[in-house]
Amino acid sequence: MPALDSDLKKAIVRMPGVEKDKLLLRLITKDAVLTERLQFELVEEKKTIDERRLLIREFIDRTSNLHADTPGWLMMDMRTVSGYISRHLKVTKDKYGEVELMLYMLNTFYDHNAHLLKKYNSRSDKAAEYIAKRTDQVLKKTNKLDPDYHIEFAEEINKLLQWVHQTAPAHYARQLSLPKEWVV
Repeated sequence: MPALDSDLKKAIVRMPGVEKDKLLLRLITKDAVLTERLQFELVEEKKTIDERRLLIREFIDRTSNLHADTPGWLMMDMRTVSGYISRHLKVTKDKYGEVELMLYMLNTFYDHNAHLLKKYNSRSDKAAEYIAKRTDQVLKKTNKLDPDYHIEFAEEINKLLQWVHQTAPAHYARQLSLPKEWVV
């Protein structure tokens, strides 16, 4: 995105308030994430974060129960859910919620679809790599959070690590040096 010319900036600042407001409203509607963020911050006053997390958890539950018939479909479903989690972060800046939801997603998908990831083969390769990389990402993001939160996530992280090291992603887990157990 090109930077605004200084003369243009000055001209915009000198515009009458009503004209600036109309222009601003037109521009905001062109960016859906910005619109949702302003809705969350200004209208909802950041009070709906729990409801937003709950909606994503319900979406994870519904999606994981679709019973994908191949690891490829499973990965596509996880990527779809992951997009919703990323949007949640962009809108709310909820880093704790991002970790919580990502852990919930990975563990829930494993709980419902572990049979697709029991063995590593050419069909499970991409999904295995995706899961290992997501697990690595979750560990890094958890480590960036306040250490007081680590205890809250320990059980879920260890459950995920156990899944990852005992199923198809084990090869990639070793490559990424994922621990077998996460110690707080």
